[in-house]
Amino acid sequence: MIELRHLRTLIALRETGSLVEAAERVHLTQSALSHQLKDLEGRVGNALFLRKTRPVSFTRAGMRLLALADQILPEVRRAERDLARLSGAEQGRLHMAIECHSCFQWLMPTVDYFRNHWPEIEIDIPSGHHFDPLQGLAREQLDLVITADPQPLDGIHYAPLFRYEGLLAVAKQHPFAKRAFVTPDALADQTLITYPVEQTRLDVFTQFLNPANVYPQEIRTAELTIMMMQLVASGRGVCALPNWALTEYLERDYVSAVKLGENGIWSTLYAAIRQETRDTTWMQDFLRTAQETSFAVLSGIKPATHDGESAA
Repeated sequence: MIELRHLRTLIALRETGSLVEAAERVHLTQSALSHQLKDLEGRVGNALFLRKTRPVSFTRAGMRLLALADQILPEVRRAERDLARLSGAEQGRLHMAIECHSCFQWLMPTVDYFRNHWPEIEIDIPSGHHFDPLQGLAREQLDLVITADPQPLDGIHYAPLFRYEGLLAVAKQHPFAKRAFVTPDALADQTLITYPVEQTRLDVFTQFLNPANVYPQEIRTAELTIMMMQLVASGRGVCALPNWALTEYLERDYVSAVKLGENGIWSTLYAAIRQETRDTTWMQDFLRTAQETSFAVLSGIKPATHDGESAA
């Protein structure tokens, strides 16, 4: 018998292209994932994908089950939402703040999908906050905050969305473009282009420059990612951004990117919510949709490995 967990595993394998990352996505060990797939192949009497290919290449039987998954899993999600709605308990408000200038690429499709499927939930992204968004969340002025900087606040839960690597964008003619990675000292004589936010919220400072006690020669700010890329491409400075935010510009051969440090720097993006809304059906659906949308539209991200709990 084919089970829903089998279909979800195949979808994860298709989207990640590897057994290791698919196992992370569905929260299994690689051994457990391999066992589940072999069990499924035994049930259907066919191999589902070709081993030792990257990305994974599916057989005709595997493609047939993927088509089934694409048909059934959305229907299951829709039924779950309808059942929650029939219970009459699904009313709520989702006012959110975004501490991430480049989040709209995946967040707006998430919000649009959610709005269409949960008309009972009031959704808004108010602008012009004159307060710390996480403190506003704790005071019930907001209901969700997208952040990469979780703070220990009583009653706040941090649901991990995905992990991402920070890369340094440089002009194609820049000397750094030929390097595999740069050290913090290399930025001491560079102009660093950043979003106009506090340096304590920028990974390039907190994880890379500050620990080495290095400061760039100059800081220049820009509001929009495309403006930052124009400055970088014209040799006006360098810029640290999430790998997925650079994908479009790298594919167009507009700029180059190098790792920050030999091992790179990785961060986790979270959805901060209050504990009392954590287990509501509509909030769980929003978080799940956000994760699925992120992995569908972004490149270079990885599943988060653990929940972020508040430390009261």
